[in-house]
Amino acid sequence: MSINQLIDSLSTQGWYVWDDFLNLSETQAIKSCIPNTLQDARIGYQNTLQDNKTIRGDQTVWLEPEMGAPVLYYLDKMESLRQELNCQLFLGLRDFETHFCRYPNGGFYKKHVDNFRGQGRRRVTTVLYMNESWQQGDGGEIVMYDMQDNALFTLEPLAGRMVFFMSEDFPHEVLPTQKKRESIAGWFLTEKIL
Repeated sequence: MSINQLIDSLSTQGWYVWDDFLNLSETQAIKSCIPNTLQDARIGYQNTLQDNKTIRGDQTVWLEPEMGAPVLYYLDKMESLRQELNCQLFLGLRDFETHFCRYPNGGFYKKHVDNFRGQGRRRVTTVLYMNESWQQGDGGEIVMYDMQDNALFTLEPLAGRMVFFMSEDFPHEVLPTQKKRESIAGWFLTEKIL
């Protein structure tokens, strides 16, 4: 069962790739709930947020239950995972925040760590891929690094695949896309969102 593999892998190596986390009809249903207009993504936290197209070139929209039943199903599934991670790994996860990301052709996100400097809120990062016809050469792969800057692996953004990793421990980047790339990035948090 993949939940047991997730628990084991997070506790031993700090990351896990779960193929077929969602099936194709589930990812398509979520995409049907996403508005056509997204906002340019920014970097930073709270009052330090800023646009910086030299670092990232995606567009995002935060997921909310009101977007429709498919989004609510996804959020409920992630809530069940949050509870299981707390029960098994005692991570103190109190909430989950998540947004849909669209990288246009040529979009990328340079190497970064998901926890903001001086902040410990984000404990576990999740990225769910939604690219139904991705092929070699389409770009948009995620490259994961260790803290010594050694590349650990490169992961293709295949629909339904989700990668989990400890937010503070793994710098990562999204390679430039050759066609539109879509995903849902999320973070299990140690603080409740107000």
